[in-house]
Amino acid sequence: MKRWWILKGLKMMLIFVLIAATMSYLVMNLWNWLIPAIFALNAITFWQALGILALAKLLFGFGRGGWRSGNYGGHWKNRGQQYKKQMEEKLKNMTPEEREKFRVEWLKRCGWRHQSREENKIDSETAEN
Repeated sequence: MKRWWILKGLKMMLIFVLIAATMSYLVMNLWNWLIPAIFALNAITFWQALGILALAKLLFGFGRGGWRSGNYGGHWKNRGQQYKKQMEEKLKNMTPEEREKFRVEWLKRCGWRHQSREENKIDSETAEN
């Protein structure tokens, strides 16, 4: 399974590099074809074209998701509300005993930062019983 994830990661990196190289090549050729003739500016290299693409991505984004589009979180934007609704639904369907057991488990895992030592001790004793 781990090997599969490594291969998938390498494949994604290769695809990213190929897309970036293709886009840079296109930007370089378009720039060198149009800009020197229209504005009397110098031609650019492949690496300068890649830099222009990176700058454009930072400033405007490509398609969906740039800072100007107002899509700051992409599909993760409302993930917190969705998770909250799922948890409320799950808690609604639990018995009071199950809810208390769930609360104790969460406090044991995540609530230690927000509790005093006595509360942690009480919660761990309750969980053991």
